[in-house]
Amino acid sequence: MARKIIEIASEIVQTQVSLAPMSATEITLSLRQVFGTLMELQKAESGEIELTLAQEPASLQEKTPGAITPESSIQNDKVICLECGAEMKQLTQKHLTSHGISSKEYKKKYGFPMRTPLAAKALTKARSKAAKKRGLPANLVKAIEARRQSKAQSVAPGSQEKKQPVVRRRRKQKSE
Repeated sequence: MARKIIEIASEIVQTQVSLAPMSATEITLSLRQVFGTLMELQKAESGEIELTLAQEPASLQEKTPGAITPESSIQNDKVICLECGAEMKQLTQKHLTSHGISSKEYKKKYGFPMRTPLAAKALTKARSKAAKKRGLPANLVKAIEARRQSKAQSVAPGSQEKKQPVVRRRRKQKSE
């Protein structure tokens, strides 16, 4: 027995939902887009309409990831991936490698400054606030000053101490 188009569309959207969290409106929109695309493909297959490679289904023409500018992709509560259009709180290295690109390459490709975090602005602010609460800026200033003083003492004339070389050992890899 042949499967109905709505069943196929439903399975496709269920798979999408299992891979990434979606709101009810996003699920509805996605179901409509997938159903419309499948209907157009079925009509093209039966010969009712001619679908060429240059002609995209209407559902794909509505929203493309390239329609978002890099400046507007980092928002207060989410970041929109400019490669696929996915919305998330942070563009992780794992997500970017799924596109075959590193975060450095992503930033270069879309013109982001290298120091720009690929995270929602609210998340960046929360992390900054937590670091300040733990006293990170003050501790960082102390560490920098201590490093400067130790360098000044080791370089100072009459200093007899020799700096010991740093020995780094490789970790043993676990055998499987």
